[in-house]
Amino acid sequence: MTKYFFYIIPFIALAGCSKQLRQTNPNQETAQVFWKTSADAYNAGNSVYGSLILDGSYMRFTHVILNTRGDDATSNSPWNEIYNCGKFALDVNGFAAQAPYTAYYQGVFRANQVIENVPKISMDTALRDRILGQAYFLRGLYFFHLASIYRNVPIPLTIAQSSAGYYVHQSPQDSVYGQAIADFTQAVSLLPVSYANVSGPDQGQVGRATKGAAMAFLGKTYLFIHQFTLAAQQFLNVIDLGIYSLVPNYHDNFTDQDENNAESIFEVQFSRTVGGTADGWGPNDPDATWGKYEARAVTFGPRNFAYGDVQPTKILYSEFLQEKTAGGATDPRLYATMFYNTPTMTVYGQSFQTTFGKNDSEVFCRKYENDGFYPNEFTPAAFQSGINYRMIRYADILLYYAECLNETGQTAQAYPYIQQVRARVGLPDLATVHPNMTQQQMRDQLAHERFLEFGLEGRRFEDIVRWGWLQDPAKLAMLQARDPEFNTYFPGREYMPIPLADIQANPGELQNPGW
Repeated sequence: MTKYFFYIIPFIALAGCSKQLRQTNPNQETAQVFWKTSADAYNAGNSVYGSLILDGSYMRFTHVILNTRGDDATSNSPWNEIYNCGKFALDVNGFAAQAPYTAYYQGVFRANQVIENVPKISMDTALRDRILGQAYFLRGLYFFHLASIYRNVPIPLTIAQSSAGYYVHQSPQDSVYGQAIADFTQAVSLLPVSYANVSGPDQGQVGRATKGAAMAFLGKTYLFIHQFTLAAQQFLNVIDLGIYSLVPNYHDNFTDQDENNAESIFEVQFSRTVGGTADGWGPNDPDATWGKYEARAVTFGPRNFAYGDVQPTKILYSEFLQEKTAGGATDPRLYATMFYNTPTMTVYGQSFQTTFGKNDSEVFCRKYENDGFYPNEFTPAAFQSGINYRMIRYADILLYYAECLNETGQTAQAYPYIQQVRARVGLPDLATVHPNMTQQQMRDQLAHERFLEFGLEGRRFEDIVRWGWLQDPAKLAMLQARDPEFNTYFPGREYMPIPLADIQANPGELQNPGW
């Protein structure tokens, strides 16, 4: 039996602090008396994962901000915090700006407590290193999100610096990426390849950060700062581990039946059965009554069955139809990515055509929906989803590595890595259909391949930003033609606004340009 672990509710005050006077509960465990045993260290390490399942993080709003701003997703939500996100028109002190920022820094604060306190505990050295490795990995992950989403932000590295009343000056984006690189590098040195054969309470547990996950995100961070040679080495390290592979069925990456599979390198763990029953909406600190499920399904799901706040764009649908498989069929990733008008498509047990009509203009998100597993549940419980979010997959590594090869003048060598991804869904050999591409042609091809492989997974807008398309008039015009939401893009708004409350509370902190 495979053992999974789930993120526990914090045991001490690990969330953000307030300057307001607080009364002390004499029965509440405090940081001053907590850090004593290996069990304390283990539980503290688990709590750092908890920030991944907050509403501002991967429970809901990180999905919203990463998806709606790409040309693969759009929003007609009645809630302005979602509707305006993809239109680059957010309230600088609204929930969409504040909640992810708060969640990531809560994660940094928790990681800092582990990194500072665990080395002082007398305990098994190997277990201590694994706990520290996970804390460094997660802190790097939170800093990576802060750099890529918010740009110039503070870098608190100690408990004192991440506590109330201590002001850490804003750092430029390259310094924030630099800290993420340092943390991922440290994590690579401390983490195991897997937990199958370790000795300790984490033995056999699936879902924890591994050496492969740290290598993957170290490579991704180098890629984002255009250090292609360094990025390529990390992606090749992941490949050379020999433990990851593409699962045969593409759709298996987005269900709760095939979690932590051979393709998944790191995923956020959710469950419909662990924890409490409360939804955990909003910016509040975690509560013991909260469930450990995510709200992407109800937020992105089709109307009549869910809120329908986020939908695929028609350009994503159309691009799937551009190339047939070698057998003449439609790319099967379309069927796994969205609900659309086709005779065999059902939506939570009901015929698409009966529900929405034979109308090609109607498309809805299918990835990470519970359709097919809870087909008759049309109650809110159906959307308290337990599907893990695959934050990085082996397909990412193959296409990232191919991109690095192309950017370092090895275009011909990129073909086999791209073809592995294409072959999984039956597409013809790229070297046959598009032989001898130039570097620029290969860039365009990779953009197309990534658009289809990772549609509605939050990757597209990351790609648009790191490729500089918003600063390229021709590329921006292309995006505007494909997705009208880009008509309201304003220079600088590829980054989220720093929440106004944080600017007002931190002397010298500046708002991002464009806001």
